[in-house]
Amino acid sequence: MFDTLLLFALASLLVSMAPGPTTVVIIRQSIDAGRPAGVATVLGNETGWLAWCLAAAFGLSALLLASRLAYDVLRVAGAAVLIWFGVQALLRARRSIRRDASADASDGTGGASAAPRRRSRWRCYRMGLLTNLANPKAGVFALSFLPQFVPDGAPVLPTLLLLAVASTLIDLAWYLGVVVAVCQVRRLFQRPAVRRRVEYLSGMVLVALGVRLAAGD
Repeated sequence: MFDTLLLFALASLLVSMAPGPTTVVIIRQSIDAGRPAGVATVLGNETGWLAWCLAAAFGLSALLLASRLAYDVLRVAGAAVLIWFGVQALLRARRSIRRDASADASDGTGGASAAPRRRSRWRCYRMGLLTNLANPKAGVFALSFLPQFVPDGAPVLPTLLLLAVASTLIDLAWYLGVVVAVCQVRRLFQRPAVRRRVEYLSGMVLVALGVRLAAGD
């Protein structure tokens, strides 16, 4: 059992380290609004992941495999969410250009002294939650991933619930580490021009991921 859990912990960490929409959203929120926003986004993401894992434990994620229509509906809805987040980032970058140009015209600072943005923690939590729940592949993955680590003879449901919680805690630890690391170098991203590039890049990545999800890749 111990060897199985150790292998599971290593596999879960590697899964968490794989970049995806969640990584993009958490990094952007941490850069844009600081550690509280990043932590709130992580907590939202982990709520979504725990929900997928619990659904897998109780067999609900099997519906996504059994019903192509249900999977496609969730996939298209998830793609729309990612594209919407991406478009919002692109629009913020565009508004930032106008705002900085206006500041430059008025006082010659070019917006360099702009204060860091404040963002509702609930909004950040919701963004993390929706980003995770919007990806039906997460549900399918949880359904195929967790059962592999149930030892022979172990009670299936209690073990799956244990693995679901353990996976969520490992994912939480990884992304909190990402938030801390990003916030350590956050000053590098405080210049308006750099912040705009981050918004543009994250926006384009989210739109591309949304399009890819909509295409079924």
